[in-house]
Amino acid sequence: MDPVDKLAGAIRGAKAGIAFTGAGISTESGIPDFRSPGGVWSKHKPVYYDEFLASHEARVRYWKMRVQLHREFGAAEPNDGHRAIARFEDAGHLTAVITQNIDGLHQAAGSRRVIELHGTALSVECIGCHREWTPAEVLLRVEAGGKAPDCEECGQPLKSKTVSFGQPMPQAEMEESARLAVASDLCLAIGSSLVVEPAASIPRLATEYGAKLVIINKTETPLDYAADLIIREPIGETMRAVLDRIDGRPR
Repeated sequence: MDPVDKLAGAIRGAKAGIAFTGAGISTESGIPDFRSPGGVWSKHKPVYYDEFLASHEARVRYWKMRVQLHREFGAAEPNDGHRAIARFEDAGHLTAVITQNIDGLHQAAGSRRVIELHGTALSVECIGCHREWTPAEVLLRVEAGGKAPDCEECGQPLKSKTVSFGQPMPQAEMEESARLAVASDLCLAIGSSLVVEPAASIPRLATEYGAKLVIINKTETPLDYAADLIIREPIGETMRAVLDRIDGRPR
């Protein structure tokens, strides 16, 4: 059977599916994968959480990286992959999107239940009193002064509400994701290398409890052996074709 037809059939039959997404779904929106040439880590050394807490110099480096990310995210729009997932949720085939991404494009596409395992770049928080700002507000201060910003109320450092290396994963989001995976009948793993733990344990958990696993990714993953279907084609093109099949449009 044609892979697109097979995927369309799996989605039609799903009553409690989940989508698990990684950076690959957003590259077609103009956001480079962190690890790819031209991505953030090719220009900026990652800042670990303990470095961020201990060193003003590390915080300055961190905010230089956030300036670049904000420019990329500000210009990005949802693509056909994001929009298709929102449509599948509307139709009752998916119960949630569980994402490793921090760009907010699933919400912009219309997905209502989005669990952000690595946080969001669309908000900045004081690590002390937890007051919040928009990135634009904080980045104006960064670009004007060239320093790492501190909270005007309590003096503690400001940080994007993203999960940095070495920072604990959000417990509530991980627990909710695990519950959804256990209850799922289909897991669409889209644009993820499935190597970054503990987030990558979610699709594996879904398969262990009987869900079908579909992987749409340009490269091999450690879970390929467990997949019911693997598609190596571009995500937007694939998802657009699946929508056409489900809507009954001609090939």
